[in-house]
Amino acid sequence: MFVSAKNCAIDTTMSTCDSDLESHNGGIDLTSKKPRQTASADVASVCKGFLTTYREYCSHTSLHGVQYLGEHQRPMRERIFWLCAFVISIYGCATLIVSAYTKWTETPVIVSFAEKSTPVWNIPFPAITVCSETKRVLKPKGKETTFADLYSQFNNEMRSSRVFKPQNISAREMEEFRTLLHVCNTQIIDQAMPLIAGDDVDYFDVLERMLPQFDRYFFYCRWLSRFSECDKFFRKTLTEEGICFTFNGLRATDIYREDTYQYRHSADALEMENISSHTAWSLETGYDLESDVITYPARVLSAGARSGIFLALQSFKQEVDYACRGPVQGFKVLLHAPDDVPQVSKQFVRIPMGKEVLIAVKPSMITMSSGIAEYHPLRRQCFLSHERSLRFFKVYTESNCQLECLANFTLTKCGCVKFSMPRNMDMPVCGEDKIYCYDRAERELLVREFHRVKALNAAREDPRGVESACNCMPACTSLVYNTEISQANFDLEEMLLAEGDTDFMEEYPGSQMSRLSIYFKQSQFITSKRSELYGITEFLANCGGIFGLFMGFSILSLVEMIYHFTLRFCTNMKHLVKVEE
Repeated sequence: MFVSAKNCAIDTTMSTCDSDLESHNGGIDLTSKKPRQTASADVASVCKGFLTTYREYCSHTSLHGVQYLGEHQRPMRERIFWLCAFVISIYGCATLIVSAYTKWTETPVIVSFAEKSTPVWNIPFPAITVCSETKRVLKPKGKETTFADLYSQFNNEMRSSRVFKPQNISAREMEEFRTLLHVCNTQIIDQAMPLIAGDDVDYFDVLERMLPQFDRYFFYCRWLSRFSECDKFFRKTLTEEGICFTFNGLRATDIYREDTYQYRHSADALEMENISSHTAWSLETGYDLESDVITYPARVLSAGARSGIFLALQSFKQEVDYACRGPVQGFKVLLHAPDDVPQVSKQFVRIPMGKEVLIAVKPSMITMSSGIAEYHPLRRQCFLSHERSLRFFKVYTESNCQLECLANFTLTKCGCVKFSMPRNMDMPVCGEDKIYCYDRAERELLVREFHRVKALNAAREDPRGVESACNCMPACTSLVYNTEISQANFDLEEMLLAEGDTDFMEEYPGSQMSRLSIYFKQSQFITSKRSELYGITEFLANCGGIFGLFMGFSILSLVEMIYHFTLRFCTNMKHLVKVEE
């Protein structure tokens, strides 16, 4: 009963106090301070939870030096020391990673030797373009006006008049003279040359008309140990030095676009090109795996002279016009890839008369690994075939691109293009008054490109990746034929006298003959390969090594950090709320 009475007294007292408190408060609302107290308590709880999580993370993390920062009992000066060491490590780590990133973005590609050698049957035999220095057969004196006579009159008119009108010259001879001005020594043409009256000339038709008889100059050929007439192997090709003859090059219809002059004036297919089962060949894809031995363009199966081409070239002393091409006569030979347009004046091998010349070919090929196809062309410094479309050509090569750029620049500068340049049917062809202009256009283009790239390099800290106006970077897969040349005297007349053969010299008076043999030097060669120097895997490995060296950081360290400040932080907050309740 004591206890019960006591409890009742207490309850009664509490009830009385509560009622008195309510009566004293009257209409005053005390709940307005409650949210402010709750918000401050929540902030304090979050800070306490974060601090608890931070200390747990510091004590359990795998990062070097961080555990010393979270120890509450450790002196402040020691924690400051470790904080400074940690910041310095981060700075060194960031500096090296930036350097690694710069290397990854700017030099991702390296050209190195391929792992295996390549047999010569994987690549086509080189395309061979042969140009005779005899552009027009010199007729006996008195039968026809020579180029030297006309040019002498031309020089005289240049000093006295602005118009060249020679007397007693037929229209045919005048057309030939005007055409020869474009293919003879154009360097001697002055800017102030006189105008030449007359209609527009189709230079290709005139050059074809002046050509020496093919079977007399290309006496005989042997391809893969089979002797035959040379016209079965060689096709006419229009070059800057007139009409030449090309062996094993792609047809004009395979190189040029349909609306070009060269496409519409392409010759019929040769006998060796009429392969019904042949598939399209390109430098990037090579020959089809199911292709037979006989292909287009042609290839050989081994090295040596028996697996190459042999030519007997002939010229005649009485037919040489030294006023046109100067004292050096004979033939020019250019070896190039089948999909390249020959530019004979840039690189050639001189075949003098009365010599036997042997050319041993050493191919130099650069291929590309599939890994770098995803890179931007400026990063890998080369173009894939579909990345750079040309206006006049179906096939992209660096040489074709440069030729097209020169044609465009010449058209802009001179208002016309040279007769041999790629062009559409509606583009004007330069006449004789524009020879000086287009002859110097190439030099001006090179100088302009040099100054432009130089200015861009000066404006950039890193000169790599600067794009020129022509934008003619190499193709990612390229093929060049390097040569080793040897020669010896070939005295045809003495050999015929020794054999007692007098019929040949009677049939071909004044004959000067040279022999040319072209073949692969070795059956296999080492190609070069563009591949990733620094891909994403190497970049991540480098970053991982730098992080591990400076901080002991790894992917699991990142997972550990995310875990502590997400899941573990939430767990600590729930625990604190329960403790406070």
